[in-house]
Amino acid sequence: MIWWINCLPSPLFRAPLASELLDRDGRLLSAVIAADGQWRMPAADSVDGRLRTAIVSFEDRRFYRHLGIDPVAIARATRANLRAGSVVSGGSTLTMQVARMVRGIRNRSLYQKVIEGLVALRLESVYSKEEILSLWLDNAPFGGNVVGVEAACRRYFGRSPADLSWAEAATLAVLPNSPGLIHPGRNRHALRQKRNELLRTLLLDQKLTREAYELALLEPIPDAPLALPRLAPHLLQRLRQAQGGGGGRIQTQIIASLQEQVGTIVQSAHRQLSANGIHNLAVLISDVSTGEVIAYHGNVPGLAADFAPDVDLITAPRSPGSVLKPLLYGLALDAGELLPTQFLPDVPMSFQNFRPTNFNPEFDGAVPADEALARSLNIPFVFLLRDFGVPRFHTALRTVGFAQMTREPGHYGLSLILGGAEITMEEIHAWYLGVARQLRFYDARRQQNLPTTFGGMSAGAAYSVLEALRELNRPDETGAYQQFESERPVAWKTGTSFGLRDAWAVGCTPAYTVTVWAGNADGEGRPGLVGVKAAAPVLFRVLRILESYDTASPRWFERPYDDLAPTTVCRITGYLSGRDCPQRTVWAPLRAERAGICPRHRPVTVTMDQTYRTTLSCDPQAVTLPYLLLPPLQAHFYRRKHAEYRTLPPWQPGCESSGPSEPVMQVVYPDGSGNLSQTKNWEGELQPLHFEVAHHDPDAVVYWHLDGEYQTSTRTYHHFSASLSPGEHQLTLVDGYGNRLIRSYRVR
Repeated sequence: MIWWINCLPSPLFRAPLASELLDRDGRLLSAVIAADGQWRMPAADSVDGRLRTAIVSFEDRRFYRHLGIDPVAIARATRANLRAGSVVSGGSTLTMQVARMVRGIRNRSLYQKVIEGLVALRLESVYSKEEILSLWLDNAPFGGNVVGVEAACRRYFGRSPADLSWAEAATLAVLPNSPGLIHPGRNRHALRQKRNELLRTLLLDQKLTREAYELALLEPIPDAPLALPRLAPHLLQRLRQAQGGGGGRIQTQIIASLQEQVGTIVQSAHRQLSANGIHNLAVLISDVSTGEVIAYHGNVPGLAADFAPDVDLITAPRSPGSVLKPLLYGLALDAGELLPTQFLPDVPMSFQNFRPTNFNPEFDGAVPADEALARSLNIPFVFLLRDFGVPRFHTALRTVGFAQMTREPGHYGLSLILGGAEITMEEIHAWYLGVARQLRFYDARRQQNLPTTFGGMSAGAAYSVLEALRELNRPDETGAYQQFESERPVAWKTGTSFGLRDAWAVGCTPAYTVTVWAGNADGEGRPGLVGVKAAAPVLFRVLRILESYDTASPRWFERPYDDLAPTTVCRITGYLSGRDCPQRTVWAPLRAERAGICPRHRPVTVTMDQTYRTTLSCDPQAVTLPYLLLPPLQAHFYRRKHAEYRTLPPWQPGCESSGPSEPVMQVVYPDGSGNLSQTKNWEGELQPLHFEVAHHDPDAVVYWHLDGEYQTSTRTYHHFSASLSPGEHQLTLVDGYGNRLIRSYRVR
């Protein structure tokens, strides 16, 4: 009696399970076979009643009337076996079959039969009939390495067991009776015959109508087992590992149809990119309203084994290129240290042997911050990071979830803003998604007195970031503009890592956030592997198909009026307006009053014809006019693109000011430290060193002196080359107005 009470193991079944990944509607996305090589899926959530009826009719017609052992069936089996002279019928009930599955013993001797009967009685005392039938359905063999009705329906019919036809139900019902002999991929005639016999039995038992019976006979027998879908293999592998690596059913919010469409786009883009030796591509999409991931492609579907198809590039550390610039821009705005249109320097620069460049080798001299962000200019953002502080920015990045940055800030330095640290695609996606959700739910959170900040950034700064990024017409990294089409406004940012190893594109709308990465899993760089060429086209193809999935979201984010204020700024420089500035009004975060008054517009007293600077004591008819006065190096490049830029006129003879004067000359090259190295040509000869100077006055004459000796003079374009011996040297520059600039260099 004690044995009988304790004869059921706990749990009943210990065999390993396959893993299945389902979309939000229960559609199978991907599956991985169980550790023992069997397609043994987790228990079915729902089984069509027709299958239950067919199973009972074929296997155990008195199932609902016996207590686990059917004496009538045993007597019938005994007579059949005696008549045949061998075992042709076992007389096992469905409950006894479950008992045999639980015990895992294949020996079918009389002794084992008795034990199965006792275990069956115990099962009946613990479980209901429907529970026992479900145990049978989930663990019965269905041919080959297919175990359980969930796996059988997936392998033979390509769908779950929740909705089956009578023909499909009858086919599945007859398979466990002889799974090794009857298989959809072979013995098709025998399988069809058994199926049709069961259908006739169901007809005679009035379980289906004559019309349903005749239609069922016309349905074909399934071919060999279907390959299970592999729509999201990387996501399945990732979630399996997160759950300990075992089998089971994993429900997601992925939209299967979208996952398929994006996979088609990824494969199409891969065919084009692979011609240039670019073999890997990843796409991640989230629903802004819920924050849930709705499409996940960690790599190219069906990628050849030579190109690391199993690597999930959504979680792989990569260089971010320029995609962190919006975060720095927003933090500086929020701190009141920057205004959206404020000038940032765009000139040659060098910091302790770090010499950043723009992809386009030209310089603007000075450029509005929002334009620098939209054009993804490197040098202005290095200047901005220098002023904001690397440790401060590093802390902000760690705070919002960039966990790969484990080294001290000094390790990264100013290169941090240009991709000098590693991030994952998932991390950067989460930040852009957070910004979009911050704005999407701003009003709702404010009304509930909930925080409206994200990652230490106000909604006003976040809105300013996305406004700067919403222009569709963008330059690529060579300076050529590319036009992308979109039915709705979209804020988007591209990035390209040093060495052309990573291409990024991120897009945000009120409905969706999309991140695209292109490159090679092994880190190989390729010409043309730049964000706007390799990743942005994929981004906009994805955005176009997403438009059909959303009809309720607003076209664009509402301006967070409580976090922004109309601010009067200088129309030219973007600083807070001074008394000498032309003015305009922009929306800026609330701390904008901390930004400085425009330092670039100054009142200058000039003669009536504006030929000379002067003083009122020298010329009572003189007038005072506002002048935009950029530092010489900025002015040197700025006036190349702004013909309206006015340089200061020379002083009127005899009226030179005795006060402090603005610098009028600045060395363009070499910049930074005073250490110079001469290179050699292919013949081993030392090459001359090149010097370049910028002057406020484009018509000024500059006289060059080296180590006290006059060398040459230049006008407009101030370039000079000289071969110097190793050691200390002094360069002296004097312009036609007597202004002097001296620089010392050590040549190695």
